[in-house]
Amino acid sequence: MTDPVELNAVDQPEDAEGDRLQALLSRIHACTICRDQPRGRPLPHPPRPVVRARATARIAICGQAPGTRVHASGVPFSDPSGVRLRAWLGLTPEEFYDEGRIAIAPMGFCFPGQTPDGSDLPPRKECAPAWRAALFAELPKVELVLAVGRPAQIWHLGREAGPSLGAAVADWRRLIARPGLPVVAPLPHPSWRNNVWLKRNPWFEAETAPELRRMVRALLDA
Repeated sequence: MTDPVELNAVDQPEDAEGDRLQALLSRIHACTICRDQPRGRPLPHPPRPVVRARATARIAICGQAPGTRVHASGVPFSDPSGVRLRAWLGLTPEEFYDEGRIAIAPMGFCFPGQTPDGSDLPPRKECAPAWRAALFAELPKVELVLAVGRPAQIWHLGREAGPSLGAAVADWRRLIARPGLPVVAPLPHPSWRNNVWLKRNPWFEAETAPELRRMVRALLDA
């Protein structure tokens, strides 16, 4: 299996949009706002922003924030949740990490730390207001946003995210049929912590996931 870190390692010519995006990504990767200008307690470890994108991407995968394994590897979804997410979307690792076609932009770019019981903390409050609008302004070709988890659903769907994650995901047919681009598709987080929710809602893997695979494949093969 190809190491995702090495994918797209060969430099490609960039147009003006690509140059602006790469400059922005450089600033994001150097960001220390959650340590140096925190809203609340500062990040308890050195920042390591994790985000992948090129201006040609037509799909954006928007999760919550890196976990411990991703913080260590610097590669988004390089953990069991990534295996499940790729299965839901029908993607090989090579396709998933092809940033020319798929941007991966979590709501918080850095691992936020953990609660005393070992759960990941929510995405840092500083990150999305500082960077998200600027990042998506440089991703004009994105036609499908996969909003993985509640923070991404609230950001990308606003009031239409409904009262809860379950409500948003259950309303997926209406939400993906809204006019205009990008289409925003709500997903639960693929973490093992959501196994109970998935067992209680078998329609997601039986009905929603196949439609997501169809949408993703249509954009990749276009």
